Amino acid sequence: MSIRLPAAIALYVDAENSGDVDSLSECFAPAASVRDEGRTYRGLQAIREWKAETKRKYNHTVTPLEVAHRERATIMKARLDGDFPGSPVTLRFRFVLEGGKIAALEIGT
Repeated sequence: MSIRLPAAIALYVDAENSGDVDSLSECFAPAASVRDEGRTYRGLQAIREWKAETKRKYNHTVTPLEVAHRERATIMKARLDGDFPGSPVTLRFRFVLEGGKIAALEIGT
């Protein structure tokens, strides 16, 4: 069974797995925010820097496992494999989409 992701989220997963931080502008809105590991990143430049750093630090890949739609959000459960203790882990990605782009993303357990 394949998982159907909204286009912006599919682009995000591709960028995560390829490490292409420049392509993040195709899936994130200019004023988007990301909450990950207790920190919040606002705007495309901050999001690109966050993603470049996490890719360098963890060398991870993301494999979507499930997707659900709740209220205004798309929730994706995904497996992360990488260079970190406890790999692989399953995390929850909560996306808020606006105008076909990611306006907000929260990553957690």
